[in-house]
Amino acid sequence: MKPAITYELIKECPHTHARAGRIHTPHGTFDTPIFMPVGTQATVKTMAPEELKAMGAGIILSNTYHLFLRPGAALVKEAGGLHKFMNWDRAILTDSGGFQVFSLGDLRKITEEGVTFRSHIDGSKKFLSPEIATKTQMDLGADIIMAFDECVPYPADFKYTHESMELTLRWAQRCKDTMTSPNQGLFGIVQGGMYKDLRIECANRLVDMDFPGYAVGGLSVGEPKELMYDMLDITLEHLPKNKARYLMGVGTPDCLAEGVMRGIDMFDCVYPTRVARNGTAMTWNGRLVMKNAQYEHDFRPIDENCDCYACRNYSRAYIRHLVRVNEIFGLHLLTIHNLHFLINFMKKMREAILNDSFPEFYHRFTANFSFNAKSE
Repeated sequence: MKPAITYELIKECPHTHARAGRIHTPHGTFDTPIFMPVGTQATVKTMAPEELKAMGAGIILSNTYHLFLRPGAALVKEAGGLHKFMNWDRAILTDSGGFQVFSLGDLRKITEEGVTFRSHIDGSKKFLSPEIATKTQMDLGADIIMAFDECVPYPADFKYTHESMELTLRWAQRCKDTMTSPNQGLFGIVQGGMYKDLRIECANRLVDMDFPGYAVGGLSVGEPKELMYDMLDITLEHLPKNKARYLMGVGTPDCLAEGVMRGIDMFDCVYPTRVARNGTAMTWNGRLVMKNAQYEHDFRPIDENCDCYACRNYSRAYIRHLVRVNEIFGLHLLTIHNLHFLINFMKKMREAILNDSFPEFYHRFTANFSFNAKSE
């Protein structure tokens, strides 16, 4: 039987590890490298599905932890699955809920069986295991579902990280054993903290389990970026070229460029929608904090080279006004722009790979981009 999720390699950059491909799912095919907008609670904040389609989103992500708590996977299944529930007919990926559970700190307890935790909503006692997380995601009906893993904090000592990695591997096998849906694909998640030998061992053992795709987890958790890139380099050497590669929780343009250069296909992050709600726009050169005084009389679009709905129709001065008076439309416009920017950014990198110009693209971008806010 053909797997529900397959990766097709189209072209590799001869000078870097960047690659252009396609991922085939039961709800359509999308080109890679790709950024996945995050719809934590079955919606990308402030966005309609039609708007996401118009900007070219081929896949979005939803969060198992939040949907497990509200409204519950049973109700979503009754509605016909996430696709019908949220009126989205393209691909969906659900994370396992592991990262959110482990972010609860003292509100959770880890055992071999799973994790007991207190709901952040009402403090009620809940339990997630590899089996429950997998069955929940099967009920949600996502195309790509993720194995339940432990996300190691930074910093963490070798002993703890090694024990955590072994637990993640045992849980990955339990998720695989639970997986019964022929119309969904289960991805394994490489852990191992900031220890190269653990990353290599975890990657090799997950590959032996033969998942249709592999995620790199436990990065972008507070470590220096150069250390994250080192862990990516060593991990990707041990993942197969004929499977999808997904870097979890990364969404700033500099990290996306570095990830693509190393051979990552898929990314997700709440960053573009979160900073939009804080009044910040993303551009090719850096961030614009729209509430700043210099934009009060600035009647240019956010980005004069951007063709998103916000930039075609509204000025920096108007958006600044909306942000300052807490009008939701302002946050909506910034969300449209930021998501459009990242989706287009990924398309430009793909075009550069296909045109054999990725090294030039990478060097031009990194020379002009600054993560700090701009004042243009």
